[in-house]
Amino acid sequence: MFVQGGLCFFCKQPIPTADASVEHLLAKANDGSNKDENCVVCCKSVNALFGSMSLKEKFQVVLNQKGKFKCPNGNRSTKTTLPLTPHPKTPVDTKLMSNNFNIVVANLLQRGDSRPRTLKALTSTIATILPKKMVDTEISALIQELQSTGKISVEKTKITYVF
Repeated sequence: MFVQGGLCFFCKQPIPTADASVEHLLAKANDGSNKDENCVVCCKSVNALFGSMSLKEKFQVVLNQKGKFKCPNGNRSTKTTLPLTPHPKTPVDTKLMSNNFNIVVANLLQRGDSRPRTLKALTSTIATILPKKMVDTEISALIQELQSTGKISVEKTKITYVF
């Protein structure tokens, strides 16, 4: 944190110590090391979002921001994000997550004006849309990805759609 000036590596916003997390640019699950050149500090939600994505997939998430990286935490004082603390022994299947993300986006687009307007309703909708029983952390990760890709905005518990 000291080297980064107390700022998140990705969004450059001040990061409280309680929300700080070490992100391995090349995930440990993909043979990444604990060396300084592979580790950065970011907020827990970004770390959970990236999970064990490949370096290429992480670059894609950052490039999809089209300029300034938008932290899933948004403005930490007014935005609400779901706590993401996946079980450390539960590997994240990034291909499945990507497929699930595409399914959710397509479904939400089809719904038009009848899209869920609260976090609770969106969580329930995602659990219903996807064929596989998902744990809460997987659903939270999908909602975080919807936020980080700019598909939705979350204010407290209210959802606003950008597409």
